[in-house]
Amino acid sequence: MRVRLDLAYDGTGFAGWAAQPGLRTVEGVLGEALTTVLRAPDPVRLTVAGRTDAGVHARGQVAHADVDAEAWAALPGRSDRAPQDAAVTRLAGVLPPDVVVRRTAPAPEGFDARFSATSRRYAYRLADPDSLHDPLRRLDTVRHRRALDVAAMDEAARALLGLHDFAAFCRRREGATTVRTLLTYGWARDDDGVLVGTVVADAFCHSMVRALVGAVVPVGEGRRPTGWPARVLGARVRDTGVVVMPPHGLSLEEVVYPPDGDLAARAREARAVRTL
Repeated sequence: MRVRLDLAYDGTGFAGWAAQPGLRTVEGVLGEALTTVLRAPDPVRLTVAGRTDAGVHARGQVAHADVDAEAWAALPGRSDRAPQDAAVTRLAGVLPPDVVVRRTAPAPEGFDARFSATSRRYAYRLADPDSLHDPLRRLDTVRHRRALDVAAMDEAARALLGLHDFAAFCRRREGATTVRTLLTYGWARDDDGVLVGTVVADAFCHSMVRALVGAVVPVGEGRRPTGWPARVLGARVRDTGVVVMPPHGLSLEEVVYPPDGDLAARAREARAVRTL
């Protein structure tokens, strides 16, 4: 049976989501925990909505695993709890404190954590000299030495919305498309003056969000005009003026899925190679 897991993690101590030999990863830690609580003879494999890079955090990550139905049903033991509730408790007992599984549930028919998603929402936090520098948030907020014009950054960001080839902001991978639909990209200051960028797209390619942030920071500093990021986008090649920003300012906040009846169709659509 397929199980959906909703989880959060502090990415500071991880070499990203994807399992890698000899490295501590979120996938490795969570897969090991699932294998333990289910007493599975083989390692439990996971599929995730967003493969976060080293140092990137998540509050709204979603994954799925295909598990043995009898082992799942046996999780409550002698208690009268539902297996999905027992799974959360048992996982909490074996997971390290920087990973929390908040919810588990049998997945609806056709659900795929990666391909059924219609959008992902990320947040990026920047503290410039006009912001309150909170030492308790040093692990999820990037300090920036120069003052930033948030209105100019917001204007530049909104010019990137829509269906485009984001090759200028992606690390190319053989055979992979860089065509994406950027649904939301905007900047505002929170109550502490910290600049928070909100980025929503149907999907993201490798390093895309941090490069999108790096494209508007020079605008905020006054070193580039507000139209510069859009010109970089149109060129479809990496620009040395775009710095890929540090990972710890980034957090995956939410993954959105369609109604249950549309999950399989959305997965088929997402697997198709996107073009302009």
